[in-house]
Amino acid sequence: MLELTEAARATAGVVALTVVAIESGGWFLLRVATGRQQATDFQRSFFRAGHAHAGVLVTLGLVCLLLGEATSLSGAWRWLAQTGVLVAAVLLPAGFFLSAVGTGRTRPNRLVVLLPLGALSLAAGVATLGVGLLQA
Repeated sequence: MLELTEAARATAGVVALTVVAIESGGWFLLRVATGRQQATDFQRSFFRAGHAHAGVLVTLGLVCLLLGEATSLSGAWRWLAQTGVLVAAVLLPAGFFLSAVGTGRTRPNRLVVLLPLGALSLAAGVATLGVGLLQA
């Protein structure tokens, strides 16, 4: 049986519950796709990207959380390896959704800055985890 630290177990539990929020995003996308929620082509593409990134990154984040338990990393490096992707799972979808909100929007607003921050968190998390796994 896989032994998780208390922090990893608690984090995994909270992250698993976020799937309900992602599911709500799917309901919103269904409203957009069926025309019950007005959206421009730009908004539709950003809303789809936000929803897809949320689902994929939460799943990958849970995998990274578990794999981080198999490393000898400690401190900030362990935190980054185990939660960098989960931080990206917040920043990237938020960047897509929040930069596209507003009636008739055809270009992203200033919150698009969350996208490169999320990408940086994603890259830092998986790179740190990869190095930690190779060193273990």
